[in-house]
Amino acid sequence: MSRFGKIAVLMGGLSAEREISLMSGSNVLAALCATGLDAHAFDPAEREICELKRDGFARVFIALHGRYGEDGTVQGALELLRIPYTGSGVMASALAMDKVRTKMVWAAAGIPTPRFEVIEAGSDWSGVAGRLGLPLIVKPVREGSTIGLTKVTEAAGLAQAYALAARHDAMVMAEEFVSGEELTGGFLGEQALPLIRIEAPQGNYDYQNKYFSDQTKYYCPSGLAAADEQRIRALVMQGARALGCEGWGRADLIRRADGSVQFLEMNTSPGMTGHSLVPMAARQAGLSFNDLVVRILELAHVG
Repeated sequence: MSRFGKIAVLMGGLSAEREISLMSGSNVLAALCATGLDAHAFDPAEREICELKRDGFARVFIALHGRYGEDGTVQGALELLRIPYTGSGVMASALAMDKVRTKMVWAAAGIPTPRFEVIEAGSDWSGVAGRLGLPLIVKPVREGSTIGLTKVTEAAGLAQAYALAARHDAMVMAEEFVSGEELTGGFLGEQALPLIRIEAPQGNYDYQNKYFSDQTKYYCPSGLAAADEQRIRALVMQGARALGCEGWGRADLIRRADGSVQFLEMNTSPGMTGHSLVPMAARQAGLSFNDLVVRILELAHVG
């Protein structure tokens, strides 16, 4: 394990997901230390990123979520510092953080994804509703964890939903609502992890139900037929490769009643909290949390 050298676990940061990042980072740090590695917490909101080089860190585990941690910015800084880091590189991180451009790449690569429009304060709300149908989803283009997301059932509610999303990002999208089973598919290196089927209270998998509710149910194994599971897992890998993702990540998708799927987004720095999904899928694949964290570290990106 000495081959890793001194490890920084980046956690906290400046994004709206700071609270979750601190939870993820604390779990990762504890796991690394439990395996005997020389790991230390590092919060970019409190320290300059250049201190990583000054203080002799040889590798970085990115446990940041959202902007400035998952969008290519810290990845670029680490490449300039020539410090290997976990997860995807600059381009894939930036692409996956931008839901609009993710969907453009996926559509070009034949990965099914719901129809959408970029909306503005002066958009014709009736026209948007007419083109995408109701209900629909309004959300910031470059946020995660369902922050600023609204499910809109009437065209009259679009202006308010836009205003909420615009508080978090200057770019806002409206997306076709897809009804069906909520699934998530993680990957580790070139391995697609077992799918997880999610049942949230009232079908509302929001920030509270993602991270804090004990009422949300997770099924892993997913309960899908083996052939269906393998088909969707193959699509997860195809979606990750289309974006250029590396190391590890997680795709969120919906499986319709007819078995077809629609991919919603790709997470390049997934949560590692007590309610997080990649550790759950890895456990089903035979990897403990500690094993998972070390494996992610082994797959570190070298710019």
